[in-house]
Amino acid sequence: MRRALILPLMICAVSSCLAESSHHATRPEAEYFVAAYAKHYRVPVPLVRAVVERESNWRVCAVSPKGAVGLMQLMPTTAQRLRVRDRCNIDQNVSGGVRYLAWLMQLFHNDLRLVAAAYYAGEHVIGRRGLAYHNPDVVAYVSRIRVSYLHQVEPAAQPEKTTLKRDVR
Repeated sequence: MRRALILPLMICAVSSCLAESSHHATRPEAEYFVAAYAKHYRVPVPLVRAVVERESNWRVCAVSPKGAVGLMQLMPTTAQRLRVRDRCNIDQNVSGGVRYLAWLMQLFHNDLRLVAAAYYAGEHVIGRRGLAYHNPDVVAYVSRIRVSYLHQVEPAAQPEKTTLKRDVR
């Protein structure tokens, strides 16, 4: 009887280890899709990386309390609008998220502050209020995206030097 239990336990342990190792191995795959889709849709790669880092911290199937899923934390309605069927699929999630960023860039005339704010709060809210929208969560989100973006664009920049710039373009 004990031998009959050992085999299933070993199979569970091995599959668990494989699942863990493949989860860690997906970062290079995610980086590939981020770079490829960002270049294809003409969205700055540092912006996409900053969004992924802030939204999911590179966890492929992260789920937020509000229902956003995946690397780029797509909400169900946004995913449906972008024709993303599997929000945990790296390729689909990043493709949809980058297409959404590209659309927001066009909508907000490449003002990356408004793009980041709209990605977080929704394009309708930011479209109505623009930079006059002072929700503390949105302001903090845009600030974090900006800092991450600038660290990638200007790796040697000190935080004191970057506070004088008005936007992340």
